[in-house]
Amino acid sequence: MRDALDATPYDALLLLSFGGPEGPDDVVPFLENVTRGRGIPKERLKEVGQHYFLFGGVSPINDQNRALLDALRKDFADHGLGLPIYWGNRNWAPYLTDTLREMVADGHRRILVLATSAYASYSGCRQYRENLADSLAALEAEGVELPQVDKLRHYFNHEGFLEPMVEGVLRSLADLPEDVRDGAHLAFSTHSIPNASADTSGPVEDHGDGGAYVEQHLEVSRLIAEAVRERTGVDHPWQLVYQSRSGAPHIPWLEPDICDHLEERHASGAPAVVIAPIGFVSDHMEVLYDLDTEARAKAKELGLPMRRSATVGADPRFAAAIRDLVLERSALERGQEVTPCALGALGASHNLCPIGCCPSRAPHPAAAGVDSPYA
Repeated sequence: MRDALDATPYDALLLLSFGGPEGPDDVVPFLENVTRGRGIPKERLKEVGQHYFLFGGVSPINDQNRALLDALRKDFADHGLGLPIYWGNRNWAPYLTDTLREMVADGHRRILVLATSAYASYSGCRQYRENLADSLAALEAEGVELPQVDKLRHYFNHEGFLEPMVEGVLRSLADLPEDVRDGAHLAFSTHSIPNASADTSGPVEDHGDGGAYVEQHLEVSRLIAEAVRERTGVDHPWQLVYQSRSGAPHIPWLEPDICDHLEERHASGAPAVVIAPIGFVSDHMEVLYDLDTEARAKAKELGLPMRRSATVGADPRFAAAIRDLVLERSALERGQEVTPCALGALGASHNLCPIGCCPSRAPHPAAAGVDSPYA
């Protein structure tokens, strides 16, 4: 980690997340926010919300963001980095526009944004940038003096993001019965997205079969599997799998689905499986329902020993990684040379999203990119 704790020219950090309901009465309004503009009937949203109602109508994501805020504030304070940290959501309180308005009222003019998504994709990056642009446009319409807003680069291959997941897989393997442990297969799981969105993820030069979204997840899977082999002496077979598919059935999405994968692994004679949710920063609803509920039920039905490893969450090493990324970007903005922390073959991601990066179906302004109207 870096020694010079100088965050200038930045004067605040914004934790930007998806948001989630915090009670049964919040579920449908929350889903209306998520699906706004798609014309989905309220009755259909009530059906979709059943996953949330199974957990009392509460998504764990807000509490997890509070824990991450605490971890970041502690890490920054312990290392003498006096950068205030705020929190705003795309789809639920505290709303992004309200938080940006508060930050401006508090005097902040150069804001760094940490999105709770580590990879390139429309829903994992560009949509966050579009929401930032929408919020800045709303503030501009109110006559608010707009701050400059930049987004931290993708951190999928930062040591502080990878190491907690490696240890999570090792703990899950150790928790398996000894007679199946060494033969266990690793299933690295992430959110499925439409093939078309995957193919156009990342910069234009990365577009192709799966684009940057698949490439980055494969790299993380490989790095974790290699670390597990180095520390255990066992070479566990592994595969990248997908979960949480939604949308029209005739539109191709990334496969294989995690439950289909468990059936295939069982049929091929795998003695056990460890599922590692590498696509998620914390244990939000997709992890609790699609893995801890549906996938666990499928494994039990098959008689296949299964463990689900931990997400990064508020691990102190992740908080330290964010500090490192803040200092890295700050130094670059000051014109200094920086050696970024990026494990594996892909190197550090871009700091400014280029034109054509993770495009949306309809043109929409996005902040924190080369083509930002609020640069």
